[in-house]
Amino acid sequence: MRKPIIAGNWKLFKNALEAIELVTILKREFCDVEGVDIVVCPVFVVLRDVYECLMESNIGVGAQDLYWEDSGAFTGEVSAPLIKDAGAQYVIIGHSERRQFFGETNQTVNKKIKAALKHNLTPIICVGEVLAEREAGQTMDVLKKQCEESLAGLTNEEMVKCVIAYEPVWAIGTGKTATPAQAEEAHKYIRGLLVKQFSEDVGQSVRIQYGGSVKPDNIKELMAQPDVDGALVGGASLKSDSFSAIVKGAIPA
Repeated sequence: MRKPIIAGNWKLFKNALEAIELVTILKREFCDVEGVDIVVCPVFVVLRDVYECLMESNIGVGAQDLYWEDSGAFTGEVSAPLIKDAGAQYVIIGHSERRQFFGETNQTVNKKIKAALKHNLTPIICVGEVLAEREAGQTMDVLKKQCEESLAGLTNEEMVKCVIAYEPVWAIGTGKTATPAQAEEAHKYIRGLLVKQFSEDVGQSVRIQYGGSVKPDNIKELMAQPDVDGALVGGASLKSDSFSAIVKGAIPA
């Protein structure tokens, strides 16, 4: 049975004081929580602060991106060794906002995944379609291309160390949410792609999160789907009460 994973993507929110305040509350809220992996992904500059606050807790820390080179003349970039040194155990790669606003491609996603794995970081790899693609009936074609190209060259052993996050882009920050049936359809298709690209064991082992306006009132219904293994949470992860309710709603019955 795949262990659920709930990750909070804080995006460009929370300074150091705000971040510490939030994770201090979360640490207390989740001290007895079992059966689900919990991750928070703050901005780069507060990674170390958040990590130090969460040491010896059951909450993991992730970065929101990384560069594929370890070091060099790459002004403004942050590498896997640096985020690892700051305490990160996970890293989000290929988020739709990175693709939309910063030119991320399946090829750069692929390089970043390999850099993360090289340094024993768990990649949370984002895939998903925009509204025009959904309305044109191209969702599965988009997912196939993104998965095949983003995961190219990975071994079975590397793939099982990854997490996939399905993000219907039209549902991010819009208040719209894919229905549980729509989420399950996409997750089941992605799992089938992993079976074809890697193996049956890999396909059945990799955890696939849903990301797109996840809230306390829809988490249980989403988690009831057989191929939904957690959530990548945006806005609702910025408040302790809503994130706590989502995490607790994801605990297997």
